[in-house]
Amino acid sequence: MKIRLKVGGCAGFAGDRYDAALAVAQTLAIEDGPRFLVFETLAERTLALSQDPSARAARQRMMLKRLSVVLPLCMASGIKIVGNFGSWTPHETASAIADLCNTLDCAQPKVAVVTGDDLIGKVPVDVLKTLPGDAEHEDFNRLISANAYLGAFPIAEAFDHGADIVVTGRIADPALVLGPMIHTLQLAPNHWDALACGTLAGHLIECGGQVSGGYFADPVTKPVPNLAWIGFPIVDITDDFICHLRKPENTGGCITRQTVIEQLLYEIHDPAAYLTPDVVLDLSQVTVTECGQDKVLVSSPKGLPKPDSLKTTLCFEAGWYGETEISYAGLHADSRGLLAIEVIRERAAMLFPDLPLRCDLVGVSSVFASNVGMAPPDDPEWLGNSHDVRVRVATFSDDKAQVAALCADVEALYTNGPAGGGGVRIQLTPRITTGSVMVPASSITTQIAMYCNGKAIEISPVRQEAICHD
Repeated sequence: MKIRLKVGGCAGFAGDRYDAALAVAQTLAIEDGPRFLVFETLAERTLALSQDPSARAARQRMMLKRLSVVLPLCMASGIKIVGNFGSWTPHETASAIADLCNTLDCAQPKVAVVTGDDLIGKVPVDVLKTLPGDAEHEDFNRLISANAYLGAFPIAEAFDHGADIVVTGRIADPALVLGPMIHTLQLAPNHWDALACGTLAGHLIECGGQVSGGYFADPVTKPVPNLAWIGFPIVDITDDFICHLRKPENTGGCITRQTVIEQLLYEIHDPAAYLTPDVVLDLSQVTVTECGQDKVLVSSPKGLPKPDSLKTTLCFEAGWYGETEISYAGLHADSRGLLAIEVIRERAAMLFPDLPLRCDLVGVSSVFASNVGMAPPDDPEWLGNSHDVRVRVATFSDDKAQVAALCADVEALYTNGPAGGGGVRIQLTPRITTGSVMVPASSITTQIAMYCNGKAIEISPVRQEAICHD
């Protein structure tokens, strides 16, 4: 049994910690063999939100800050990088990385860009409307994005052509690890068990610190040591397709059989049929074995032929979302908060009858509330024990002025009672709804471009030939 590649999970979402990736890179820098860092930073709504120029610029700044922590070390040590931080503009991201390297005074990487996930203009809206999924109640006239979850083989091909960094848009999260594995081991598209192993490895580390105890931690029943400095995971994949999970030494958190099993089942609907673009992963016979301090071995995944369709996330404009909060503290705080909600409900019924309304009494009833907020006032199940509560009122509408007016009416509780309200916060944001459809994989074409010396070299995913364009 020989370890063939080592992959570090360095981000689980766009807002993840920047410093945690450095310990992973430092660990891999003094080791040998093929080594990769993966950054999973693209949640389902991020692509739609990134269409706003200011939001897109903010995302790019976050990406550059994240890369700046590890890029000089990776370039000096031969560690390759792959991330779905391309968002809406992966080609712009590639250019920004080149500029970053000039700022950091490190060697210029060969940056590959994988595109093809954006289906707007490629698959007609009338066709999207007819595909199976959960978007049948959405207004397709307000569709703003449609992005398919691409698979791992374009990533592998980009590395085959010498890429140091591979930038993607929407991609299946486990593909970020499976791509480097396909490249390193030259896996065939129908090597199902091997593809299942790479998909399993990707699923285990795609959320960064979660598998190291982050999502696991409960100080009463599941204590995790030194959570403030949790170490992000590294997975070593062997030539007989076994995953060895570990984390950098002298970091917090823990990798145990329990933390691994929780992550293994995270976001899994059917453990015997986890659908990905490259393989259907069967986790039902997987074994999880501790083999040392913060070392866990995961083996025996099974792979089945890949599905014929790719999940595609659709995002729709849906008007404006308004949220207002006000706090009450001290004696009878929860009763005063409940009275504030009664006042708002009564006024909204008269002044804003067409607006949906959700009211929460945070500190008493919010997470466990109904779809419209806390229980009715005549059933105050938990009242009487909270001395620090926050009333939250939320609504949405196409009419921004109406949303703003309701929020202002909540703010007026300051002087119109109940007593002692303070700390009002008002937020109006564009509202986006999401749905998904299954698009035939045969209708989606990926493209790969390599940036080298200021030129984009297009790589055919089919012929695997490089054609340089001036």
